This record gives sequence, C-alpha cells and structure tokens, in this order.
Amino acid sequence: MSSFPIGLAPRCFALVPAAGVGSRSGADRPKQYVPLAGRAMIAHTLAALGAVPRVEATLVVLSPDDDQFESAVPGFEGERGWIARTGGATRADTVAAGLHALRERGAQAHDWVLVHDAARCLLRPEWVAALIDACDDDEVGGLLALPVADTLKDAVAASPGTDPGAAPSLRVAATVDRRGKWAAQTPQMFRLGLLMPALAGPLDGITDEASAIEALGHAPRLVEASMENFKVTYPADFALAERLLRSRA
Repeated sequence: MSSFPIGLAPRCFALVPAAGVGSRSGADRPKQYVPLAGRAMIAHTLAALGAVPRVEATLVVLSPDDDQFESAVPGFEGERGWIARTGGATRADTVAAGLHALRERGAQAHDWVLVHDAARCLLRPEWVAALIDACDDDEVGGLLALPVADTLKDAVAASPGTDPGAAPSLRVAATVDRRGKWAAQTPQMFRLGLLMPALAGPLDGITDEASAIEALGHAPRLVEASMENFKVTYPADFALAERLLRSRA
C-alpha cells in the first residue's frame, strides 16, 4: 500500500482531451459535438464523470480555437468542471497540456489523473468507481480494458494483379494468438507525477497513457470493463451509440 504524509491523501481528477477533429468519423464537425440522444456526445461523457463522487473535478482540454464547447455543454464550468484551451496537435500533446493545467490548479504529484476519451460517451459512473477502487493502492495505476474475444488476423497488402491502378487488397498473413490479449479502454488512471515524465519522453509507438507508462518500465493494472465502453470512431458507431443511449433513458 502506498503511504503519503498526513494531510496529503491523493485526490482523483478526470482529464478529457477534446482537441481533435475526429477525421475518421465522417461527421461535419468535431465528433465530440455530434448530437446523440438529444445531447452532444461529449455532454454524455462529462455527465458520467461528474456523477462519480470521488472525482474532485474534470478538466476538458480543448483546442485554442474551439468555439463550440460552451454551447454544446452549457453550464459545465464551475467548481467541478474546468476548461483549458491549450490542446495540441496530438493526443499526447493535449494530455500533457492538461496535466500542466491541473498542476496550475493545485493538483499534486501524488494525485491521480483519470484520462478519458471524449468519444467513449457510454461510460457509466460505476465503471469509473471500480477503476478507482482497484487502483487506489496500486503503485503504478491502471486502465479499463476488455479481454479480446474475436480471432485476430495479421494483414498484408496483396498485389493489385494486372491493373496497376487498382488499390491493393488486404489478405490474411497469419492468425494471431489472442490468449492474454486485451483491448485497452479509458479511463486510464495514473499519478500526475508519473504521467508527466512519461509523456515528456520519446513518443514513438505511444498510443495511450498506459503505453507511455509501460515505456518507463512499469506494468499498469488491467481492470475488466464492458464492451459498451467503446470509442465512437467510424460512421456506424454513431448509430449504435445512439441506440444504446436511448435504451438507457
């Protein structure tokens, strides 16, 4: 169990990077602002985080020229809702900027930061609470994730054949052993003092916060979550998210 000086019990802060444009979504706006079940996608995400009592505050990191957030999530900013328009060109840049903003607002090195994708709008407060419970005494931290159930294939581009202008098709190169494979989700929960240097190092091959922590030689804890906690990415995902959100209502 980790121990801290009296009066310095670690707190939990949520950080939502929302500076991207979601180019794969096919939407006519940044995907976090696409309406789903009567609200902007990001509004569902923030409502779930705001319903977790142990989360002191949620910081949303936007691009400097974002002019849609306040109308998409009216009334968010306050004691537990913070905004920083310091997002960067990549997710890692945006998260790193958010960590600096948290430090400026008083977060300490031993405090926990739960980084969550704005596009995982089906998040439930109880999943966040389960992650906090599992990682609260962990020396490293961890993330929500799901064991891979599908058969996995390595792909290789095949020759276009006689038509040199045709796009190459994809063929199976090999079947990948799925034993021990997990699909990473968010939130991903790490101490601010560990995550800041992790994101300050080389970022080649770094696709999420956990991989940055792994690059430092640590092994994050896996906390099993739900397949409903998927990331809305492609056009078909929006319809599925809409149906699931309406079924909850």
